[in-house]
Amino acid sequence: MTPRPNPFLHLEEWFAAARREDPQPEAAALATVGADGQPANRLVLVRLWDTRGFEVFTNLRSRKAHELGDEPKAALTFHWKPLGRQVRIEGFTEAMSAAESDAYWASRPRGSRISAIASDQSEPIESRDALLAKRDLVEERYEGVDDIPRPAHWGGFRIVPLRIDLWQHEDNRYHQRLEYSRSAVGRPWRSQVLQP
Repeated sequence: MTPRPNPFLHLEEWFAAARREDPQPEAAALATVGADGQPANRLVLVRLWDTRGFEVFTNLRSRKAHELGDEPKAALTFHWKPLGRQVRIEGFTEAMSAAESDAYWASRPRGSRISAIASDQSEPIESRDALLAKRDLVEERYEGVDDIPRPAHWGGFRIVPLRIDLWQHEDNRYHQRLEYSRSAVGRPWRSQVLQP
């Protein structure tokens, strides 16, 4: 891999290739840390990204949202096995504006919006049937309504990258690695080749 002026030039190419080869290229492992220092990791879908960062949307009452807001550091890892590529991202988080959350909410399929309203994410419930009954009630409430409003408890976070590590599989564990880092937003990106 040849270093570029910034990591996003690499990422544009890699995401384009992943969209052709991977059935779910936007899936990434999101690592957060709780106030007690306990790490947590889960798969999320990063639907949108640009040079400002990587956008994740969620129920704002969830553990994930509390950790993203209270301990505003996070890491993402994309792994595209068909391509033999991995991207590790480390940075800080910022809450997205209501307008940004509204725009993404409006683009979601109706069923996804219904589910987001019906589910109290990560909270216990008596049974799967009880969850489906909640969903059915929300469906009834919005029957015939096209513009389902975004609930106040649903929104987005942006993971603003300070470090991006690109990894390309090679035979005999002689993988290629290229790390980009910057000290703060607005500062220039530095790149260095890392040993595998």
